[in-house]
Amino acid sequence: MFDKILIANRGEIALRILRAAKELGIQTVAVHSTVDRDAMHVKLADESVCIGPPAARDSYLNIPALLAACEITGAEAIHPGYGFLSENARFAEILADHNIAFIGPKAEHIRIMGDKIEAKRTAKRLGIPCVPGSEGGVTDDDEAMRIAKDIGFPVLVKAAAGGGGRGMKVARTAADLSTALSTARTEAKAAFGDDAVYLEKYLEKPRHIEIQVLGDGRGNAIHLGERDCSLQRRHQKVLEESPSPALNDEQRGRIGEIVAQAMRDMSYSGAGTVEFLYEDGEFYFIEMNTRIQVEHPVTEMITGIDLVVEQIKIAAGSPLTLTQADVNFSGHAIECRVNAEHPSTFRPSPGKVTYFHPPGGLGVRVDSAVYQGYTIPPNYDSLVGKLIVHGRTRNEAMMRLRRSLDEFIVDGIETTIPLFRTLVRNTDVQNGAYDIHWLEKFLATGGMGEG
Repeated sequence: MFDKILIANRGEIALRILRAAKELGIQTVAVHSTVDRDAMHVKLADESVCIGPPAARDSYLNIPALLAACEITGAEAIHPGYGFLSENARFAEILADHNIAFIGPKAEHIRIMGDKIEAKRTAKRLGIPCVPGSEGGVTDDDEAMRIAKDIGFPVLVKAAAGGGGRGMKVARTAADLSTALSTARTEAKAAFGDDAVYLEKYLEKPRHIEIQVLGDGRGNAIHLGERDCSLQRRHQKVLEESPSPALNDEQRGRIGEIVAQAMRDMSYSGAGTVEFLYEDGEFYFIEMNTRIQVEHPVTEMITGIDLVVEQIKIAAGSPLTLTQADVNFSGHAIECRVNAEHPSTFRPSPGKVTYFHPPGGLGVRVDSAVYQGYTIPPNYDSLVGKLIVHGRTRNEAMMRLRRSLDEFIVDGIETTIPLFRTLVRNTDVQNGAYDIHWLEKFLATGGMGEG
């Protein structure tokens, strides 16, 4: 086991990693930008190192500064959290060159799954069902038109190096395709430095289902069930739950085992999430995230398995001690991502938190690095924290979420708590009758004004 790890992140995930490390008896090193000097994880870590000014490129993405922090403190490993350098294959390779363990998968797996085209090829080879589409990138409009007519409109144009909804455009008819291609290429080049795009069949009313996996790099891998992340805005997840109200035990067991076997075949190491669109009883692979997910607490609540602890153990060389038979699912869990944003316009709202009162009680968990008097900086993502509830049934979890949201008070800034208070009182959400387009339609038709 490691004696000391460096946490190369900030906010609630940095605090989450710190807590797991402390429970394993591991010393922690927090890194921070100048604007994050008063952050909670900095206050609680055994050591802290300032790695640069506020801009992420000069601090949290500054690889030489992170290496220097490891050298100064004697940290043997780095946990990257999510975002920033968590899916940077070159970063993992550089750490290996400096004999520093990367708490994550092998660089080759990060690289394969980071390229959407190569990821789809790999998924097909491993027996994972995929969305019909182009075999690789499309280089000209005539080729794209042939492929689109073959798979049938509407089609989705996607950036090969994309994520977060950038470089993604829908072409509903042949007349729309040329504009969708040029717009997606322009966005992809600006966001990722790579204008390669590919085509997929556009599904009209799919749900977003993802499978959590753990592997030890020795051919052992398990799945920890699914999460339903269908409530989204601009391809960004807003609320996640497990188990999905759309699946039955046979379906979740079948897709879970397909994914787990694929991870065994590729000798995957660490935590990962394989994401699907699900429609009319069929699963279609869209991508794999080779890191811990923002919504990982949902899985922890229904399995009782600490995913970050497992990540650390695997990276330290321990074989996977859990078998699939050891994974028991209990009850239902729901997570809301509370952001420092206006609840209907989603305008960012950084600033000083003048009062902070998180909810409590049985089955309630709040993962947040915010405290009363803390100033949320404008330099990074707007996540205030995650409210996660667990109940014996989905209805119990939903009622617990409703009660917890009514207790949750954050003053001094605007947050999305009012949005969630409206959503949990909506009949479609209460019944689990939604798809990935539902929330945007709800907002577009003035849903917040009805709450």
